[in-house]
Order: sequence, then structure tokens, then C-alpha cells
Amino acid sequence: MTTYRQLKGYNVKRVDSDPANPQIGQVWYNDTANQIKVRTQVAAAWASGGNLNTARTINGTGTQTAGLGFGGNAPPPSNNEVGKTEEYDGSAWSEQNDLNTARLGMGGAGTQTAGLAFAGRLAAPPSTLKDETEEYNGTAWTEQNDINTARINLGGCGTQTAALGFGGDAGGVSNTSEEYNGTSWTEGNNLNTARESICGAGTQTAAVGFAGYVSGASALTEEYDGTSWTNGNNMGTARYGLAGSGLQSAAIAFGGNPGGKADTEQYDGTNWTTTSNLATGRRQLGSANSSPSTASLAFGGNDTAVTNVTEEFVEIAANTQSLEVS
Repeated sequence: MTTYRQLKGYNVKRVDSDPANPQIGQVWYNDTANQIKVRTQVAAAWASGGNLNTARTINGTGTQTAGLGFGGNAPPPSNNEVGKTEEYDGSAWSEQNDLNTARLGMGGAGTQTAGLAFAGRLAAPPSTLKDETEEYNGTAWTEQNDINTARINLGGCGTQTAALGFGGDAGGVSNTSEEYNGTSWTEGNNLNTARESICGAGTQTAAVGFAGYVSGASALTEEYDGTSWTNGNNMGTARYGLAGSGLQSAAIAFGGNPGGKADTEQYDGTNWTTTSNLATGRRQLGSANSSPSTASLAFGGNDTAVTNVTEEFVEIAANTQSLEVS
């Protein structure tokens, strides 16, 4: 019979406490716990979280354990924009004070206690494009100076005092980029390719914008250095109306159109790689866009109907398991 020493080249060691930095596949016997243990690898996956209180397409920011969802489009029969705000604590969503201007298709940035919502559109006729900017302090929204170009379905990232808004639909696909300093918006250099329903991640000086609608679904990636946009490598799956989070060098993208996609991809600053799919494929969903790519949050959106489903992403991680001994 083949032994563990023949397979791995060393014996099972007896120790009083678990090793500080065990290798994947390493086995040892813990004398204190009287257990055989092994270091394993847990694959990346989406897990169910607590449902939103109001099913809808939605905008978002924050992190996986401190998320912020706001605005969006209500379910039938109203199909109107909503101003509702909800906070996520890692387990459940709670209703908070509404936006001052209810709308859908906004850009978002910041955290749960220092959030930013900008631009968007009214759903019911007249479907007016909006330029409003609002800041959230963890309790209430306050009106700030308007973004220069009113539009819907733009990308957003950064913080409440250093945000970036780009692309969108301003009566046609837009390549406009604007920077927010906590008081006012300033126009920056344009995207190389105008598109709407684009997604973004990162900071104001190190951002990545990906996917979007040009004359159809796009897989384009562009990086922003605080001054100019540079084309990067394409995504594996062309789409628009998706969500994502992370940094320019470590981003994640998920969901989108056409067809309410479940596809998830991770970006390392150069290339996109596929990873575990969402359990519920959808479009126009929210994300905690300040979350790291290894701990993202997806909520709301539309699959065959608007949904309140929340999912949490857990990256590949090492895990120590005890083995049963017969």
C-alpha cells in the first residue's frame, strides 16, 4: 500500500499546535487537539446573503460587510424610479433615509458612511436625464454641486471626496470623464471609446473601466491614471449593464446584458480570467464597488423580473480541516 511518505516525501509530523504557515496538502497530527489535520484550498464561490427589502434594479457602493444600495427602478406595475436607500451589515439590509431626488442608472462611489450618488434619469415620462449629485453621511443624503453632463448608466468609482464618473448615455453614448473633489466636478480627458452601461473600479487616479454598450455589447477595458485613458486587454465576455468592484490591478466584474448573465471575471491589471458564476444571473444590479475583488457583493437587478437577491463573493482561500479517523 502506498504511504503518505511515498506520496509527499515526508512523514506526518506530531505537533503541539498547528503550523503557522502550512502548505496546501500538508498533513500533521495535533497532539493537543488529538486530531489529524490537513491544509486544503477552498475554491472561489458566490454565497447567498440577506435579501434587499425592495426588489429593484439598483445602484450601490460600500463593502461586502458595509454595503450601500440606493435608487433604481421599482417593480411593476409602477416601473418608476425609487429613492429608497438600504444599508447592508454583512447579513441583512435595513431601510434608511431616501435620496432627495429619486432616480435610476446613477454612478456611485465611496463607503456606507461617506457615499456618493450622481447623475441618473427619471423612469416615468418625461424620462429626464439628471445631473444631481448627493452625498450620504451614514444617515441622510445632502445635495451637492451638479455633475457637468447629465446622463444615465455611467461608470463610477473612488471616494466621496475623490470620485470619477465616466461614459454613460447623455442622449447618445458618451465618452466624457469627470472628477469630483468633494465640492465640484471638473472635466477630464475622455474615454477612448464612448459607451454606456459601463462599469468601473479603483480610484480617481488609478481606475479601470470595462464592458459597456457601444452599438452592442462590448468587452473593452480602459485604464485611467488620473489624466488619460489607455486601452487594455479585453474581457472574456462582452456585456453591458454589469457590476463590479476592486482596484485597477485587482478588479472583479459580474452579471450584465444581454440575457441576464451570471458570468464573473477577475482582472489582475493585465488580463481577465473567468471564475465562479453568480447563482442568479442578472443585469442592472448593484455592487459594493469599494469592496476588494476578493470579497465583493452583488445585489438586486433584473433577471426575468426585478429581484432582491444578494450574493457574497469569497475568493480562493486556504483552510485547515480536521480529518475523521476510524
